[in-house]
Amino acid sequence: MTTEEILRELNEEQRAAVTAPIGPVLVLAGPGSGKTRVLTHRIAYLIRAHGVPPYHILAVTFTNKAAREMRTRVEHLLGGRLQGATVGTFHSVCARILRQDGERIGLSRGFVIYDSGDQRNIIRTLLRQLNLDDKLYPPRRVQGAISRAKNELLTPETFPVRSYRDEVYKRIYEAYQNTLRTNQGVDFDDLLMLTVFLLQRYPEVREAYQRRWRHILVDEFQDTNTAQYALIRLLAGPEKSVFVVGDEDQSIYGFRGADYRNVQRFREDFPQARVILLEENYRSTSVILQVANAVISRNVHRTPKTLRTRRQGGPKVVLFEAYDEVEEAQFVVDEIAALTERGEFAPGDIAVMYRTNAQSRALEEAFVARNMPYRLIGATRFYERKEIKDVLAYLRIVHNPDDALSLNRILNVPPRRIGKRTMAALFSTAQQEGVSPYRILRRMAEGETFPAIRGAGAQALLAFYRMWEQWLEAQAHLNVGELMRLIIEDVDYLGYVDDGTEQGQSRVENVRELLSVAQTYEEWGPDGLTLFLEEISLVSDADEVPDDRGAPVLMTLHTAKGLEYPVVFITGLEEGLLPHSRSLEDPEGLEEERRLFYVGITRAKERLYLVYAFRRNRYGMNDVGTPSRFLKDIPEEILTVPGEDESPRRRSKPQDTRWTPTAPSPGPRYAVGDRVVHTRFGEGIVIDVKESSGDQELTVAFEEVGEKRLLASLAPLQKIG
Repeated sequence: MTTEEILRELNEEQRAAVTAPIGPVLVLAGPGSGKTRVLTHRIAYLIRAHGVPPYHILAVTFTNKAAREMRTRVEHLLGGRLQGATVGTFHSVCARILRQDGERIGLSRGFVIYDSGDQRNIIRTLLRQLNLDDKLYPPRRVQGAISRAKNELLTPETFPVRSYRDEVYKRIYEAYQNTLRTNQGVDFDDLLMLTVFLLQRYPEVREAYQRRWRHILVDEFQDTNTAQYALIRLLAGPEKSVFVVGDEDQSIYGFRGADYRNVQRFREDFPQARVILLEENYRSTSVILQVANAVISRNVHRTPKTLRTRRQGGPKVVLFEAYDEVEEAQFVVDEIAALTERGEFAPGDIAVMYRTNAQSRALEEAFVARNMPYRLIGATRFYERKEIKDVLAYLRIVHNPDDALSLNRILNVPPRRIGKRTMAALFSTAQQEGVSPYRILRRMAEGETFPAIRGAGAQALLAFYRMWEQWLEAQAHLNVGELMRLIIEDVDYLGYVDDGTEQGQSRVENVRELLSVAQTYEEWGPDGLTLFLEEISLVSDADEVPDDRGAPVLMTLHTAKGLEYPVVFITGLEEGLLPHSRSLEDPEGLEEERRLFYVGITRAKERLYLVYAFRRNRYGMNDVGTPSRFLKDIPEEILTVPGEDESPRRRSKPQDTRWTPTAPSPGPRYAVGDRVVHTRFGEGIVIDVKESSGDQELTVAFEEVGEKRLLASLAPLQKIG
């Protein structure tokens, strides 16, 4: 395409963004306003209008799927391959930098990238070694604390200690990093943090990348964390050609470290930046956008903007009050059946969204009872399945023989008469000698003996080592698919997973599917192993959302980001669910919950259903609920009700009496000094009690999370002692 052809299909706002002078540009793009179009056209415009060589362009986003789409669109605009440009995720770009220059900070080029499951396994082992109770220090919580520290660029040395718990986290963090170094491994957060440290400490490396990537483009900028923003600033060269596209109103990943305030920081750090708003929505009807605008306008920390569309009118938004979660699910399934049977929509046009994974249970049961197919997003991910992780662990020990974590996973998988005692002896010997288990095995093969490793166990280890050495030699001339096939056949892995059941056959098919993926890297030859393992490690949840749309999809609102469907149901719109109970006393948290609702609303193109229940079974208790405060913001004239004449519970909008706390269910009365246990916060002691309309407002000092204020009738509390 010519420059004029590139600009022809853009609206006035999009054209202003694409043609902005070279320098810092902040594009605030509302949902469905064409942000991907703006990014891809900006890249094409830089190349066509400014003569920028693709080699000087770096475009980063958050998922491999989005990166592939971006590259494909640009290639379509340019009419050919986008040779030389770097288009990828933050993590993949950082992995590339560290492969190239990480040796300066002590990282070998063959480093392993550990996923979340690997990280938790390391933490569990460390908790045992440090004699710490995993109930007081749950691995997921420790992992979260370490991740947050790394997102803020805090090392074990700079980790802030404000309590005894922080002191323990600091010790675990230090031991965790030592374990990673010993295994020449990094986690996802290290990819970002270590790259930032590398660029900060070595000006010549930083300047080399600035000379290469003279134009930086960033997608989903509102989802960047401290480390990612620091990376952008470090890579911005003298021209400050940084083009970022984001929307504070869609910042919903605060729990992962994302900080919408980076939008404001960008304005402060690049005061000369041009700011362009994209407010024309190409996705939803005007009725749906009225709902979205009404909801999000109540947030304080945002740049004011109002979505508009040329798609005027559209059906009113359906608001339905179910009696409980069973009727809620039944309503959703019945409505989907009606929509599809009338031929208005195909099953794959419909998405059902909810705040927490646990809410899918009642929905799944309703689909099964109706014998209707559905797709659940967020179940066990393909790359998290045991058989897939086993095969990848085999490839990892070939790629990096010092990877003790992967070796521990497969040393006796399939069983090869290497017992737990022999494995423990091998790993403890390696620790005593200060080397990896692979080095111990090599020394044993050369004739050295170790007192703790002897007899049949030693012979079984050596038999495995000889097979391992054959794989190490073979990788020099085999591509990834060939190497994987060799390993699978050598250890008879398919025979191991196929136990004659349907599940066994499914495991075999999964391994074959992984083999198919590996074969796509055959053009890289032996070098493809590094690329394959790196890209597989960086696959995200969003990358695994299937494109097949043969059935309605069930997913959390967080997973729905970036997707769109003709029909959307948002269920569980009650206080404590949306907004979530964790956010009820946190103004910033409430704003993020409102943004999450806004994201869900703006996924809908044609029809939107908002559903809540009068009662809901949560934490084993059947409680009367309160409709979400967010529903009050929606203009009543654009709401409608299905079957209003059929049930007194189905109203156009909850009556005023439903917006005040309902009468508490009978339950225990609490007094100062009572010891209690909360299903999420753990054990604590009541330190204050206030009577409130027949209910009790409790202040509880929990051992793990500090003080929390709770309503006795709603909180999942039990007295103990």
